[in-house]
Formats: sequence, C-alpha cells, structure tokens
Amino acid sequence: MVYSYVLAGSMEDIIIWIQLNPFYSIGLGVLFTLLFIFFRDITQKKHTIQRNFPIVGHLRYFLEMIGPELRQYWVANDKEERPFDRTERSWIYATAKGQNNNFGFGTTEIQYEPGYPIIKHKAFPFPESKAYVHNNDPTCIPCLKIVGAKRRYPYRPYSIINISAMSFGSLGKNAVLALNRGARDSGAYHNTGEGGLSHYHMEGADMVWQIGTGYFGARDHAGRFDLNVLKEKVSKNHCVKMIEIKLSQGAKPGKGGILPGAKVNAEIAKIRHVEVGKDCVSPNAHNEFNTVSELISFIEKIAEATGLPVGIKSAVGEIEFWEELAREMKKTGKGPDFITIDGGEGGTGAAPLTYADHVSLPFKIAFQRVYTLFQSFELSEQIVWIGSGKLGFPDRAVVAIAMGCDLINIAREAMLSIGCIQAQKCHTDHCPAGVATQSWWLQRGVDPTLKGKRAAKYIQGFRKELLSLAHSCGYEHPSQFTGKDIEISMGMNRYQPLEDLLGYKRDPVHFTHLQDYVSFPKRPA
Repeated sequence: MVYSYVLAGSMEDIIIWIQLNPFYSIGLGVLFTLLFIFFRDITQKKHTIQRNFPIVGHLRYFLEMIGPELRQYWVANDKEERPFDRTERSWIYATAKGQNNNFGFGTTEIQYEPGYPIIKHKAFPFPESKAYVHNNDPTCIPCLKIVGAKRRYPYRPYSIINISAMSFGSLGKNAVLALNRGARDSGAYHNTGEGGLSHYHMEGADMVWQIGTGYFGARDHAGRFDLNVLKEKVSKNHCVKMIEIKLSQGAKPGKGGILPGAKVNAEIAKIRHVEVGKDCVSPNAHNEFNTVSELISFIEKIAEATGLPVGIKSAVGEIEFWEELAREMKKTGKGPDFITIDGGEGGTGAAPLTYADHVSLPFKIAFQRVYTLFQSFELSEQIVWIGSGKLGFPDRAVVAIAMGCDLINIAREAMLSIGCIQAQKCHTDHCPAGVATQSWWLQRGVDPTLKGKRAAKYIQGFRKELLSLAHSCGYEHPSQFTGKDIEISMGMNRYQPLEDLLGYKRDPVHFTHLQDYVSFPKRPA
C-alpha cells in the first residue's frame, strides 16, 4: 500500500497517509533505529559480540546485567547462593515482616558435612514461664558486661544483637534512617561506620561512632584527626555511647575505602568534612599512630577527652600485633575497652575480589587466636568481645557466644531486613532495592518508617529465637553457652565438642538472674 502511494501521489499525500496511519510511522521509526544500530555495531571495534552479531549481541549484555536476579529467582536452588542462600534470606524476610518464619517437613541440611554445628539441648530446659520480661520486651537480652567500667561514662548495651558499621554514603539516607529507627525500637545500638555521625543516625538509637583512617567527621581541613571536633560533637550528641577505632575490616583488611566523587554530594561532604564531587578516600593506614604504644595512647586520649568507652575493630592476619597489644595492656593497665573481631567472610560496599576472598582469617579461626592469646595474659575478662562476620542467625550467634563473644554485630543481614535483595551491586550505586545507593529515585523505594519497623522486628525475632535456644539448653541467658554445648561434625559419624576442637574454655560468666542486668549506668543526658 505504501508503494502505491509513492507511485501515484506526491510527498504531501504520503505525509497525510502516515498521519492517518500512526502505527506505520512507529514501525518506520523502529526500522530506521534498528538499521542505525546494525551499521553502528558492524563498524565499531570495541565490542566483539556486537560486531559479530549486530543488534542481537546487545541481549548478551542485558542478560549479564540481570543475571544475578535471574539466578536468584529462577535458577539457583535454596542452598546454592552466596553469601546468603535463599533459605537464609527467607528466614530474615519473614522475621522482619512478623510472618511465620518456621520451616516444614524437616531439615534440608547435610548434618554430617564437616564443620556442621549441632546445639545440644538439655533434658530439663529452663522454663520459659520463669523468663524475665523487661519493659514488656520478652526478647530483652542485655550484655552481661559493662563496657568501659573505668571510664566516666561506662555503657552496658541493652541488646547483645546490634547493627554493625555501615556508613552514610555507602548506604542511602533512607536506609540509615530505617536502621537507626529499628535499632531504637529494639534497644540495639547502631554503629556509624567510618563515614561519620550524620543527623540520620539521630533517630533515638544508642550510637557507636566509628573512626577510620580518614577520620571523617572528626578531622580538620587538612584531613588530620581533630580531637576538639570529636569532643565537641560527642558532647552535643548524647546518643553516642562508645567510640570504635577501625584498624581494618574483614572484607578489605589493610586497604582503605573509597566513596566515588559522584556519590559525594554537599550533604555527605559536610558530614565527612571533605570536598563536594571529589573521591572520598580513606587511606590504608592511620596517620595518628603506627605502633602499639601509640595506638594505646590514642585510645586513652580519646577516652579521657570524651569520657566514653573506646575500643578497636580489626580483621586478623599476623598474630604479632595482638601479642604486642596484650603485652602492652598487661604492662600499662591501659588500652581498648572492647575489641571487635571481624571475620574475613564479612561484607563491604566495595572491595577487590582477592581481598574479599583471600585476605584475613575467617571469624572462628581469627577469634580463637586472639581470644586465647588474651586469656594467656589474663586480660580476656577485662575486655568486652564483639563478633562480626555473617553472624546474623541464631545458630551462628550461639557458636560465637560459646567461643567467648559478649556481643554480636550484624550488617548485611540488617540490610536484608529493610529490603536488600542481594543483587550484589553495592559498588555500582545502582542498588535496585534503594539501600546501598545515593540515587534519589532508587532511595525513594525505602520507606524509613515501614522498613524501620521491619529492622526492629528482625532484631527482636533474632533475640527471641536466641533466647529460646538458650532455654532449650537449660540456660536463662545466651551468654551461659559454652563450647561443651555445641558439637561440630568432623565427617561421617564423627562429632567433636567445640571446646575440644578449639582447645580452650570461654571465660566463666558471672550470672545470677536476668533482672540483675537490666538496670545499668547510663550516660547523663
């Protein structure tokens, strides 16, 4: 029909005909677009697939882009994905939503697989009817130790399950708001991450201010640490309960982080004390100290200025540093009030693959080496021990506690509770769930009010199951777990108590009843 118009009529007639038949004009537009792409593909030399297979070659890159989502929903089985498989994610999602988080028909785990833990219940459990309920919260599990008992403002966390370090900048503002509100409503504390203290962290939760190598939020114009700035901000923000000095992180130990300039907007620049639009780089080493004695002096200087407990966070590689730290602490009576051990399986917004896969020891090995070392110096009971690195599930928390942890920090699991789908695009600024991005459009998908409630329910549901496990094993508090309560599979028909496998006993817990630990010193407002 088109050809008849061309032969019989004028160009004006053709234009009129196209106007009366819009689908043909759309078709012509599509045709010319495809022709343009075809000639572009066969002439360009950058992409081999597109050059050899014009037009259809673009599908390869599209499928590659959505590959994680395709595998997640259609291809992978329930136990196949990493770092968190579908069963684990389903438990977090259901717990966060207050839905049924039970599973039916029996375990799908291979219980004879080496390393598989079994928690040994007692014939006579602790009666749940005798469980103490504080503030109408049946999941209340306070820390049995006071952090920084020798400081002016010691701190005893209300919850042994808390939110680990994730910076505003790496996470969007709505995600930070949601996590802070979830921490507030569940009684957990919230770690700022090395990006500094923002007003999004001030929704009511207790805060741990993490200081990394960039000293963001506590630095001068030259990028050097400024104690006066830190002291002033701490004095004005009574939500800050502890200071954590980050030495290294499990997913990228010994390497500084970077926030791309595209993410560094005016708000982030003001919080971090950096320039707008420029890459925000944290060095791989501190410039305030480079020896153990200098580290201890730095800790004591901050503790004296703020009155707060001060601790360190580190992944574990060589053991000589820890030996020297323990020796110096024994000699001087000074040093960190708490130590956070981050396992090599911990997460991050972005890290080189080799660092994430092969640098720093996994949590169980790392914690065992450091904890036993401090036991040998008779220092372990003076320190509050915090575990981090894929510990956001009750069974893993039980193992960490039995090894000697007083507190558990969780990060990615908390992200999942507010909507993360494990798309693994944290490093691209294109997080489809709006959690790890600064895109205003993607962030709008995270409602801080709703997601904050889900974060709180996840932490409370986590604690509820953790308490239930403790009761099943005859204990009132999870910190009463020991290595004898857990058996580790060594292969077919061979199990060994965790205590024997590790070669040490955790420090004894001085515990009477839960109600003795819910009234504890608070920093004055």
